[in-house]
Amino acid sequence: MKSNIKRRKTRVINVGDVSVGYNSNISVQSMTNTNTQDSFATLDQIEKIADAGADLVRVSCPDQESTNALKTIVKNSPIPIIADIHFHYKRAIEAADAGAACLRINPGNIGSLDRIKEVINAAKSNDCSIRIGVNAGSLERKILDKYKEPNSDAMVESALFHSQILKENDFHDFKISVKASDVFLTIDAYKKLAEKTDAPFHIGITEAGGLRAGTVKSSIGLGYLLLNGIGDTIRVSLSADPVEEVKVAFDLLKALDIRNRGVKVISCPSCSRQQFDVISTVSEIERRLSHIKQSLTVSIIGCVVNGPGEAKTADIGLTGGGKNTHQIYISGVANHRLKDKNIVDHIVELVEKYIAEKNNNNTSPDNQEKQLIA
Repeated sequence: MKSNIKRRKTRVINVGDVSVGYNSNISVQSMTNTNTQDSFATLDQIEKIADAGADLVRVSCPDQESTNALKTIVKNSPIPIIADIHFHYKRAIEAADAGAACLRINPGNIGSLDRIKEVINAAKSNDCSIRIGVNAGSLERKILDKYKEPNSDAMVESALFHSQILKENDFHDFKISVKASDVFLTIDAYKKLAEKTDAPFHIGITEAGGLRAGTVKSSIGLGYLLLNGIGDTIRVSLSADPVEEVKVAFDLLKALDIRNRGVKVISCPSCSRQQFDVISTVSEIERRLSHIKQSLTVSIIGCVVNGPGEAKTADIGLTGGGKNTHQIYISGVANHRLKDKNIVDHIVELVEKYIAEKNNNNTSPDNQEKQLIA
């Protein structure tokens, strides 16, 4: 069943060459955790993040040495850089001048109106967008005094306060985030904000936790928002390798049929009916196919109860059979039997052959002509 999610209509902004907003791909981003002053280490991590599929990457710029290094990082990065700035307006100006595609900054936190105008002018001069990043854990004192706690109304008021500053200075290339570590608070804030602005949203559950718990929490919160059409760019915030954030983000988008990248594995949880070791087989298949960028579905089912049905909707399927003889399906149709051979090696070989044939068909002269005519 195909996704019928109706995206929230927003204006569209650019972060470098990545379009963010209505009818654009929901972009995936992560953040480096290296010392930004070490441009070689930071670029090495950015390469890994980009190779995992990220469209954007955020880099913290807490001091002038970091913004100096940002010039080299921007010049050599394979994907657009978002400079993470908190309080010092000069760091924002330096980051924009260094070529950052976006500034993550809250205008109301950087001082006088003159300073805010300097940052906005630097952003305009360098075709640099801005993300207003409201976080439940760092709301302005005056707003906390008003609401007594970091609730959704407080977060929305903060976001609108900062966005109004930008609009009053004729700056409209901005997106907004209203994040909290609490799933329900985050959802409520985004839903309320969606009724009050057409700005695109960066969504995430901030400080979600470690790899397993953070994945669960992020999947619930981001899944709900995305199902309701809210969200234009996402980060899964984990206390884990940034590459894992990107993998989880794409798995989430893939599960919702919003954006498919790489191999989607359908597999059973295994039981006493299994005709081979499903758990170790699936684990190894996922590892061996993790480099695949093209979208396709592989079904690995341990017995004939659900195997044939799942295989009908897969590009490549395997159903476990007795006497170490298993049925292989190609494009949903029974193709051949696999007897006394290594399952993992055979599936990997079939996937690579399937992709190669698909690529050849897409680049054939006849197909190119059809595409041009269409």
